[in-house]
Amino acid sequence: MPHFGLMNEKALGPIKGPFLRARLHIRGGKRRLRQGKISAGIVTLYDALEGAMRYYSADAGRLRTLKIREGENLNDDKTLYSVLVRSEVLDGSFDYDAFDRLTERALNEEIPDYDYRELLSSIELIMTRLGVMPFDEESLPPEDPRTF
Repeated sequence: MPHFGLMNEKALGPIKGPFLRARLHIRGGKRRLRQGKISAGIVTLYDALEGAMRYYSADAGRLRTLKIREGENLNDDKTLYSVLVRSEVLDGSFDYDAFDRLTERALNEEIPDYDYRELLSSIELIMTRLGVMPFDEESLPPEDPRTF
């Protein structure tokens, strides 16, 4: 993944770690898409979204504002997305289930003809809403081309 060797997520903690991973994976995912590595780009964007949601919900102040139902597991990505929508952090226009299915497909096969532009636009909107974007890519550690 794009963050290997560029950060120690555990050492950064539950807020800064997922935050930086989300940014690194947005950058890496976009690069992979541009290079025609569509499946790898989709999987990387999925991880970016997961990191962004974890970052957002790890902050105690934001966590208190979330509408969490009894028994909901915020370590489950689908549940966390639903909580963020229910709490009106996100508007729900993004089809998370479809993205999850697409990611599962991308893990199992290359999908070179997939038009990723709408997906990338939607992910960028979510990242902006969660406070991960915009950012200056120059502020990130330089990419390691060995990360695929």
